[in-house]
Amino acid sequence: MTNKEIAIKSIEELLEDATWEDTQERINFIAGVRKGFRKLDQGKGISHKMIREEFSEWLSS
Repeated sequence: MTNKEIAIKSIEELLEDATWEDTQERINFIAGVRKGFRKLDQGKGISHKMIREEFSEWLSS
């Protein structure tokens, strides 16, 4: 899917009474997730093991 197609599909999935802010938040969220996936594809991500180590106190409670 193209970015435009993804944006249109995401907007169509919003509630009928969604505000401009709701729309902007949805688009920003999707853009952030896609940016994160690109970084992971480039090997720039943080491993699951490293996250578990950094957040071990939170995850064990």
